[in-house]
Amino acid sequence: MLHRTCLALAVALGTVAAGAGTVPAAQATSRFPGPASPAPQASAEAVIKDAAGKNVGSLRIDQQPGGKSRLAVTVRGLRPGYHGFHVHMKGVCDPRAIDPVTRSPFASAGAHFTIPPVKHSGHSGDLPNLLVAADGTGETTVVTDRFQVGQLFDADGSSIVVHALPDNHSNIPDRYRHPGGTGPDAETLKAGDSGGRIACGVITRNP
Repeated sequence: MLHRTCLALAVALGTVAAGAGTVPAAQATSRFPGPASPAPQASAEAVIKDAAGKNVGSLRIDQQPGGKSRLAVTVRGLRPGYHGFHVHMKGVCDPRAIDPVTRSPFASAGAHFTIPPVKHSGHSGDLPNLLVAADGTGETTVVTDRFQVGQLFDADGSSIVVHALPDNHSNIPDRYRHPGGTGPDAETLKAGDSGGRIACGVITRNP
């Protein structure tokens, strides 16, 4: 008698009333969805080319929590050493557009990317120098809170530019003098004395 009572109780617990019929408990609980999957984060990319149109690298930018952006770049076929590496204001990489000061290509990319009002030293698009090894290859990953992925896609877009020389980030002590004052001059403040532009890539939004 006790065995029959336990069996009947087990059958009762294994079903849930649903109108005129019954639905197994496992099916009934599946009607309630679990936690929602997190929304995909914004991302962008660029193919980096030299003035001859040769593909010399790639860039990927991913939006991170806390308003930060993660940039991962790889390059090849560049001169060994440190190179200035910045996001620029315009998404145009025309090698025929010659900078009147440095006589280098890609003047079409405009100045360093900046989001006003500037609440920090330098520009929003300033990044650490890119180190290229003796075999001409280099890669680095940078996390910055100076811009978010979505801010790169204004009316005229943005680009990534590799320069010929290292960026000193305007780190010029006041003991250094120049006509008109001390410390960094206007040209150093503009681009950190990183010289001409040797490669450029238009930043595009990933679908």
